[in-house]
Amino acid sequence: MSEPQITLTESAAKRVAWIAARQSKPAILRLAVDGGGCAGFTYKFELADAPDEEDSIAETDGVKLVVDPMSLDLVRGSAVDFVEDLGGASFKVTNPNAASGCGCGSSFSV
Repeated sequence: MSEPQITLTESAAKRVAWIAARQSKPAILRLAVDGGGCAGFTYKFELADAPDEEDSIAETDGVKLVVDPMSLDLVRGSAVDFVEDLGGASFKVTNPNAASGCGCGSSFSV
């Protein structure tokens, strides 16, 4: 069995399911990487209606995480988590491909 290309933690899956239920949408979280941010690339999260044909899909507790092929090249091997701390609550990507990141954790460089 091959190692998953990207993973969704149980904490993140629970949060996506909660948000999707409140918005009456499927529990599908799309992760994309856009150019910009203080370190070069930024993570973008949104609920999706369905995976696209070429998406990579990770599933945890019935919740899907979908990533397009171009973004996957930059986040392969990453884990998407949901964290709550004194700074607030947010989805966090632990990306082994990131050479550096910014203080806010929402942008990175390779």
